[in-house]
Amino acid sequence: MKIKALLFSALTAFASLPAAAQPAPQLRADNIDAVIAAMTLEEKANLVVGDGMGGFSARPVIGSSSSIVPGAAGTTKAIPRLGIPSVVLSDGPAGLRINVDRPFDHNKYYATHFPIGTSLASSWNTALVEDVTKAMGQEVREYGVEVLLAPALCLQRNPLCGRNFEYYSEDPVLSGNIAAAYVNGIQSQGVGTSVKHFAFNNQETMRMGNDARVSQRAARELYLKNFQICIEKSHPWTIMSSYNRVNGVMTSESHDLLTTILRDEWGYKGLVMTDWFGGTDPVWRGGHTDRGANIWAGNDLIEPGMDKDVKEIVDAVKSGKLDVKYLNQCVRNVLDLVVRTKRFAGYHYSNHPDLEAHAQVTRQAAAEGTVLLKNNGTLPLTSVRNVALYGNASYSLIAGGTGSGNVNRAYTISLVEGLRNAGCHVDETLTNRYAAYLEEWTRKHGKLNANVLEVPKLPDELEAEVTSEEVSNNDVAIITLSRISGEGQDRTAENYNLSTQEKELLHRVCTAYHQAGKKVVVVLNVGGVMETASWKDLPDAILLPWQCGQEIGNSIGDLLMGKSTPSGKLPMTWPVSINDDPSTKNFPSDVKDESLDLSSMFKDASKMAQVKNVGYTNYEEGIYVGYRYYDTFKKEVSYPFGFGLSYTTFSFGKPYVKDQGKSISLSVTITNTGKRPGKEVAQVYVTAPKGKEDKPAQELKAFAKTRTLQPGESQTLVMNIDKIDLASFYESKSAWVVDPGVYAFRVGSSSRNIKGNATLAVKKQIKTVHNVLKPQVKLTSLKLAQ
Repeated sequence: MKIKALLFSALTAFASLPAAAQPAPQLRADNIDAVIAAMTLEEKANLVVGDGMGGFSARPVIGSSSSIVPGAAGTTKAIPRLGIPSVVLSDGPAGLRINVDRPFDHNKYYATHFPIGTSLASSWNTALVEDVTKAMGQEVREYGVEVLLAPALCLQRNPLCGRNFEYYSEDPVLSGNIAAAYVNGIQSQGVGTSVKHFAFNNQETMRMGNDARVSQRAARELYLKNFQICIEKSHPWTIMSSYNRVNGVMTSESHDLLTTILRDEWGYKGLVMTDWFGGTDPVWRGGHTDRGANIWAGNDLIEPGMDKDVKEIVDAVKSGKLDVKYLNQCVRNVLDLVVRTKRFAGYHYSNHPDLEAHAQVTRQAAAEGTVLLKNNGTLPLTSVRNVALYGNASYSLIAGGTGSGNVNRAYTISLVEGLRNAGCHVDETLTNRYAAYLEEWTRKHGKLNANVLEVPKLPDELEAEVTSEEVSNNDVAIITLSRISGEGQDRTAENYNLSTQEKELLHRVCTAYHQAGKKVVVVLNVGGVMETASWKDLPDAILLPWQCGQEIGNSIGDLLMGKSTPSGKLPMTWPVSINDDPSTKNFPSDVKDESLDLSSMFKDASKMAQVKNVGYTNYEEGIYVGYRYYDTFKKEVSYPFGFGLSYTTFSFGKPYVKDQGKSISLSVTITNTGKRPGKEVAQVYVTAPKGKEDKPAQELKAFAKTRTLQPGESQTLVMNIDKIDLASFYESKSAWVVDPGVYAFRVGSSSRNIKGNATLAVKKQIKTVHNVLKPQVKLTSLKLAQ
């Protein structure tokens, strides 16, 4: 009895000890509340401010090392006292971006460079994208990274956005579904993603402060819809807020965006982090009570963070400026992420992903995303053996974009090697001539560096005549044209158009080979749209493989020789002229002040903020982005949205629609009517009845891709559309409204090649949402003449 009394007394005394004297709880998935209660204010502040970047600067740093995984973009901070490990965060959308070399280690840590975003989107195949990112996710996991900072899915508002190469489409339905497949593939491997850049990051010029002034309708129907689709279909572990402002407010400080829309309306449960060195105001410096800028808005983690951020948070809580409940919620979201990670579970990282298998994944995936723009019976080159390669790009293929979208890979297969592997003989006289020219150019100008933010300059084309000997010795000529796209810099109209040298090269080669009765093929090694209308009649075939990763030479060789069949469709419209796009007048390409030094933005931000299309950009095209504009206003295009040829042909049966209550089911049968195997995409465009709001002529609402169909084989595709997704956003009601009437469901192989129609009467439906993201200035949006 005395022993029990003594034990009780000891336990009572232990329980009465100060919290600091008690053993600290160790983090588990089921005790997060207890851990938060045990944390000091300084520990909480440190947990929501990232760590791991070496060398801070006034602008983002790409590829800096963390101590855990060298080359990772950053980490969260560990708190060993409470059993909280770091979480490693790493770029990027086309594959894991880490350092190849590690201190005192002779091994090489390469990652696979997979196809860029426009290539994946051009596949219109969510199952394929998921397979690609399963391979990518395995590399993320085995190299000890917990969160891949991808996918990037802002809309391609204008063809000149420098980051379009890693964005998916001008359409939110295609973009959102491709991104959801990407996330599901990565996260199936037990690691997370960070969907970015949320939101309205549609230009790189002054990206760390540009104010995107956009109507509530355009925001809801276009620029947020793709994120909503992705989040609801894939539940990404994290979201990354963007650098820019939207309607006057930094996105990382926008309660409307990060809490009201993202969490309250869409039900998102994960963590939100800043882009690197974005969101630099953790608490309101203007003296607001009970609020913090990033923290109150719902931005949980500042990356990579600085010591001053920690101090500012601590001081704000102590002074009463920031209610600790908001900080606690951010801490909870960080801890929820931590307990999901492989590092927290004690996983043994092998550092040996299956790179050989993944190289084959990227090689094969390229065919699905390659778009055949033109083919006058030239491709595939089944009977060709001798090939002449023209253009610098034929000898220096670009695997992907610059900046955080680049991947430190082991190799890039050249087109010369790819064609040789496919059984061709490549003209060595030409090869030697171009090799010598490019070597001399590199000696003078330096090697192209894909690690920098600024887009490097490509070498000028070699000026040389096409000799009769070249023509007689070869069966076909291939001209490769390329463009480098990258983070940190938008393209120009000059970059969009062909140079004088490129035009001359096309004319010289096509004239010489056509006079001899031989064919010319153009390969477009680009990350986004370029001008084609003025020259596309010259060659016999145009193949668009984009920048499809490290196996690009093999992928193009397989396609040209018929070992694989292109089945891609354009995820964006290719206009005749860049000035045809209604957003171009409100895009940095229209900035006329050439003396404007954008690097001074941190020195004189107030001056920069007043410059049109730099400090602010008015989205005056409204909802008329891409094909919504071109099809509604009946504008001629070079290639329409959804366009893409095949080495075979297909027929579409009559589409059938069925009312399923809350949704609509549409079915269509596709038959391979040609002589080669191939795949086809069914694109469902919906034309809505008239309502009180202006409406596009048609909008993509669903799509599906067949399996590989043998000649004569058919497949019936079934797609479902929720009725609420037929709605337009009515700003006057702050609601999604399905106007009553007859809806036309138009099934085609592009937005301008409709194969069949079906109609269905739909009743009125209204879904009210919060009246947020209001423009602070009056916007004049493009409308159809009434």
